[in-house]
Amino acid sequence: MKQDNVIKNKSSFGTAAVYLTSISSILGAILFLRFGYATGVLGFWGAIGIILTGHLITIPTALAISELATNTRVEGGGEYFIISRSFGLKIGSTIGITLFLSQTVSIAFYIIAFTESFHFLFDWCRNSLGFELPKQVISIPTLLLLAYFILKKGSGSGMKLLYLVNFILFISLLLFFIGKPPVEVPGDPSSVTGNNFGFFNKDKFFMIFAICFPAFTGMTAGVGLSGDLRNPGKSIPLGTMLGTFTGLVVYVFVVWKLSASASQAGLMNDQMIMSQIALFGAVIIPLGLAACTSSSAIGSMMVAPRTLQAIAADRTFPFRRLNIFLSKLDGETHEPVNASIVAFAIALVFIILGDVNSVAEIISMFFLITYGTLCLNSFLNHFGSPPSYRPRFKSKWFLSLGGFLLSVWVMFMINPLYTILSYGIIVLVYLFIERYNKESKGLVNIFKGALFQLNRQLQVYMQKHQSSMDHEEWRPAAICVSSHSLDREKVLELMKWISYRHGFGTYFHLIEGYYSKQTYRESKIILEQLINNTRDRGSALYIDTMISPSYTSAIAQVIQTPSISGMENNMVIFEYDKRHPEELRNILSNVNLVRAGRFDIGILALSEHFMKLKNGIHVWIRDHDGYNTNFMILLGYIIMSHPDWKKSYLKIFLTSTKDNISEIKDALEKRIAEGRLPITLTNIEFVTVDEGRTFPDAVAEHSSKAGLTIIGFHEDRIKHDPETFFTSFGVIGDVLFVNASQPKEIT
Repeated sequence: MKQDNVIKNKSSFGTAAVYLTSISSILGAILFLRFGYATGVLGFWGAIGIILTGHLITIPTALAISELATNTRVEGGGEYFIISRSFGLKIGSTIGITLFLSQTVSIAFYIIAFTESFHFLFDWCRNSLGFELPKQVISIPTLLLLAYFILKKGSGSGMKLLYLVNFILFISLLLFFIGKPPVEVPGDPSSVTGNNFGFFNKDKFFMIFAICFPAFTGMTAGVGLSGDLRNPGKSIPLGTMLGTFTGLVVYVFVVWKLSASASQAGLMNDQMIMSQIALFGAVIIPLGLAACTSSSAIGSMMVAPRTLQAIAADRTFPFRRLNIFLSKLDGETHEPVNASIVAFAIALVFIILGDVNSVAEIISMFFLITYGTLCLNSFLNHFGSPPSYRPRFKSKWFLSLGGFLLSVWVMFMINPLYTILSYGIIVLVYLFIERYNKESKGLVNIFKGALFQLNRQLQVYMQKHQSSMDHEEWRPAAICVSSHSLDREKVLELMKWISYRHGFGTYFHLIEGYYSKQTYRESKIILEQLINNTRDRGSALYIDTMISPSYTSAIAQVIQTPSISGMENNMVIFEYDKRHPEELRNILSNVNLVRAGRFDIGILALSEHFMKLKNGIHVWIRDHDGYNTNFMILLGYIIMSHPDWKKSYLKIFLTSTKDNISEIKDALEKRIAEGRLPITLTNIEFVTVDEGRTFPDAVAEHSSKAGLTIIGFHEDRIKHDPETFFTSFGVIGDVLFVNASQPKEIT
């Protein structure tokens, strides 16, 4: 682990600390200032919809946090520590920075909301003195006072204050619930008790949701105390879930009380409508608002610096001195003093902006990204089932997936542009962090387990349904074994072309010998070299090594090896150098072995000439090619689909005698017209083979400069003097001899 300078469990808080920190943030500013407005705009059922939608995101997130917290040893940094130790430092730092910003903006939000409890002062200045008192007169000194309190006294004193403010919060809510509707004032429609149960203004649902969502984000506030907990694995799940469900119940009852006790006009026009309903509301509701917002601000002021300190302790930032500065802890109180100063300075900027609604929308976007990421992480761990994932507290994969999808959908519904910009910024931050932390886990590691499980399920599915897949459109699944991987690149290129888009290819480098420590080490070195050599070419070819006593035994092994693609291997590629005829003899002695498994066969005859791809692929078709005809045409088009052949072309040569040339031409035109051949007559050339002129002579005349020549052969050639046929094309460039084991349909 990188994180050495972590915040230790000095204060030794328990579950109560997590619960109180969470509940004081949940039952906070939005509850007092915006739930009345939300109920007035949307109606009772609309406000309930806001609550349920928010909890459909936050409950899976709370479950995900609880899971992750019981799967790893949790230290300082709260949600950041959990994410980084599950996702890896690259993703953890990226989301951690977003999380830190959301927590920091929350400080400003709660302090701005705290100033609303002094509305009587602002009203007095407006009505008696005739001027508008800036709210920053209250909010800025409040921030400075709380900052001094936290830095001077430490988190322990902050927790003691939480007990007091939660008591005040409880009393204010109790008096609200036992309160009565406002006294009706004749001629004032806003004072008339209305029925808010009969309408739902769905057009403004997501606008109101963006304003109200910060009310649900407090459930993770207690997680930020992870470094100060005696038993995080117990306190975080229990405290977080209790806080979340307590908030859900209280919200529902508050909305019901507001709907039954106030008119729609009163709910929409008076943000302190709760003070009109509660017993002793003129005093207790502003006091409750001040208590909950100040406690929420204190909670955020304790959590945000700890997130930043943990990020810096992991040496995330590219500047060593900056990491040291931000990760430093005070010797006496063990507080992240420098990180606190940075967090409070950022909060000050947003306090100067001073608008509750705009800051609430910013918080919503930040938290939705964080929550969606946590749910995605939980889902991937469920789906990937890594052996290291053994949480004592277990959620359900579908809850995590639902939380992730819902958070992304809600973000787009709130503001598509902000959503795209938010994720764009996250991508840029990730790329920046990745540049300076290359050794840490990244995106590949996150999805590796999930991809493994997906591939495993697909393999089993494809095996069970192989009989029905045999009748589907043919595509190549080629394998090749060669001991010349490091000095012959052409066969690797051919395998890359075949496996680019329409097929799959597996290449084995052969090490002849017996399996031992020495040959095993040699195989790993060569494999790494081959992978590095093909990485920059955009190859989709799967490469491996094979240790076997002989070429024949290696062929016998690989044709029985299941393909990692999930489909059965159906084609074997051999290769030899035209200048080494002994290699050809070795191949021909193994062709019948391969044909026993009904494999299509390709034999690549390599010339000493450089492949000139712009000169095209030439396919030679004879009267008796049979199965090979469609096979060669399909293979030619599959190879041509690779970008290397982008500026090239495919040309087909049909050979026959003068006597049947017109008959073959008519039949070919009919097949083209029916759409059974994906070619045009301009790509076809008819070549007659007269007496005294052999087929190899015709090929040499037309294809001496072709990038690749494809020629079919029959199994009879293997039985009767095969070397004569294969060596008779020595004057042209590279040749791919093919033999189809079964007919191929061109659709």
